[in-house]
Amino acid sequence: MSNPTNRKALELLFERPLEPVFTARDDGKAVFDIPDSFYSEQYSDVKEDILSRFSEDVDIKIPLRELTKKPDLTFTKPVGKRKQFSLFNSLHRSIAARLIDILMNAETEELFIATCAYVKDRVNPFLFQYCYAVAVQHRKDTKNFAIKPIAEMFPQNFVEPAVFKDARAEGELVRNTGDRRHIDIPRNYTASDREEEQRMSYFREDIGVNSHHWHWHLVYPGYGADEIVKKDRRGELFYYMHHQIIARYNVERFCNGLAKIKILNNIREPIAEGYFPKIMSSLNNRTYPARSAFSKLHDIDREDAKLEIADLERWANRIIQAIDQGFVTDTKGNNIPLDPKKGIDILGDIIESTQLSINPQFYGSLHNEGHNAISCCHDPDSRFLEDFGVMGDVTTAMRDPIFYRWHGYIDSIFNRHKELLSPYEDADLAFQGIHVSKVEVRIQTASQKASPNTLLTYMEKSDVDLAAGLDFGPKGNIYATFTHLQHAPFEYAINVNNAENVPKRGTFRIFICPKSDERGTLLTLNEQRLLAIELDRFTETLVPGMNNIHQSSNSSSVTIPYERSFRRLGPKYQPTDERQLAEFRFCGCGWPEHLLLPKGRPEGMAFDLFVMISDYTGDEVQQTQDQPSVCGDSSSFCGLKDKLYPDNRSMGYPFDRRLPEKSLEELINKFPNMSMIDVVIRYNDVIVDRKA
Repeated sequence: MSNPTNRKALELLFERPLEPVFTARDDGKAVFDIPDSFYSEQYSDVKEDILSRFSEDVDIKIPLRELTKKPDLTFTKPVGKRKQFSLFNSLHRSIAARLIDILMNAETEELFIATCAYVKDRVNPFLFQYCYAVAVQHRKDTKNFAIKPIAEMFPQNFVEPAVFKDARAEGELVRNTGDRRHIDIPRNYTASDREEEQRMSYFREDIGVNSHHWHWHLVYPGYGADEIVKKDRRGELFYYMHHQIIARYNVERFCNGLAKIKILNNIREPIAEGYFPKIMSSLNNRTYPARSAFSKLHDIDREDAKLEIADLERWANRIIQAIDQGFVTDTKGNNIPLDPKKGIDILGDIIESTQLSINPQFYGSLHNEGHNAISCCHDPDSRFLEDFGVMGDVTTAMRDPIFYRWHGYIDSIFNRHKELLSPYEDADLAFQGIHVSKVEVRIQTASQKASPNTLLTYMEKSDVDLAAGLDFGPKGNIYATFTHLQHAPFEYAINVNNAENVPKRGTFRIFICPKSDERGTLLTLNEQRLLAIELDRFTETLVPGMNNIHQSSNSSSVTIPYERSFRRLGPKYQPTDERQLAEFRFCGCGWPEHLLLPKGRPEGMAFDLFVMISDYTGDEVQQTQDQPSVCGDSSSFCGLKDKLYPDNRSMGYPFDRRLPEKSLEELINKFPNMSMIDVVIRYNDVIVDRKA
């Protein structure tokens, strides 16, 4: 556990990422007392004036240790301080991996903080913040520290630029933070309603969605020391997390009268969807480049990226051939089977591609380089000196409609493997003696008079604090107001009869599946399987006889609470009780709670709510570490920190493979440990203010 001074230092290094490390932070109340050698060449001649200016009228001075051996950072030069940093770029990833190693290898927490302070002003700010956050998450002495949401560190990546002009003016003119107005972020600023895809902007451009994508890649980096990359079932998690995003996106499209995405399986074909992001990079004050409709992908020949489109096709063909023949080949020529247990994990590492790929030269880097090809299609040879587009950045990629077409194609390759596996047999699905007799969902209201099995969604206005990311800006909190989808909280009531004479432990698996597509055509079981949205997974001990189980939607294993997606800054918002403080510590990997449910429709949209109870003896995982789980409430997408994935079954079970029946109804009639009810999601087209 860090001491208070170290915790403060770690917090300050997340604030105002473009300002030099010697400037005052925390509303001008705290400053680093740095050794003379830490001043970069740009400021070394004026350090006395800087010291007197920023050290006056502060409450806290944090002395930093001198480094006897300073790190050689020349390897970071290819990612210049004003260039965009991309985790999809192989050169950038290798540079980040080396920098993470330097930060991880600092012997003590004090040396780690000092090393970070020295490095911060000498490398690309995005590169530093990514490597710093990865190191904080994975070092033993700092791993429980609260990582700030990326939207607070780099709000320009999430918020329309005009907001910042108003925010700076408000902060400069209105000194009392309590009197500052909240700056409104327009709901639709990237396209008009003439663009069909704009119906999905509330999902694609949601701050919580894009923060989740960044944080997942933070928790699961693809390159670096084995201790931070080689995590349990990492490749399978890459598959499943993105598979669920595609399922959710397609269902949202049905809600908005749109057909499923057309997967990007022909990369020679012009991309029909254009995208004009209208967000600005804080590194160089340029907007992210747009992509016009019907743009084509080209070979990439840039200083830091080389790619032939034919490479993508070649890698895809090799992976598909491996799936069809049931094995992949490693660098030594050994054939490794793609079995039902490990096959998806092997494929995940190959397709993404991480350093865990068993043959990166042969199978290539399909996912990453696909992102690069799309993100550079507007200027493939850099003749116009344009940076990459939003698809090149994990904080912005999900804003672009093409993200879902590209990942739809990636998901189709994974599903090809899943389709070739034998369907689940009765023994894989049954749970002897367990019978689900009743399932009901009901909105949680003060009066409890809500109609059962009808769920409500609406739009909500919430605030995000821009202060930490407004470099060289005013002091104090500055809030922007954004509009997002929200649902009324609800509760599952499940009655289960245990016909055995002994208690049995079971895993409750809850999914919601659309009944029909955008035209009202009923979906087959196999179509529903691919569109099944996981809502929750939890375990209960079932005593002999009847068990009445109640589970709140707020406890979902998929989501993180709103407060962890958009956490207030500063110590006054943190609990003082040690137990509550431990629960508060930010673990930002998880789907945003406000998007747990699909939007539905104003007239109501019908879904099948599926509940299955599986035998915990087949689900149980023997953890190698016995310490309490840290932020384990979003384990479905993110696993458990420093532990094995908490479910022995395949991710997405039982919908990850073909099922033995023709319909969900036939399935539940055959297996008493399953049940299904009709649920309607009704969208109320109103906007309400979030309650504090």
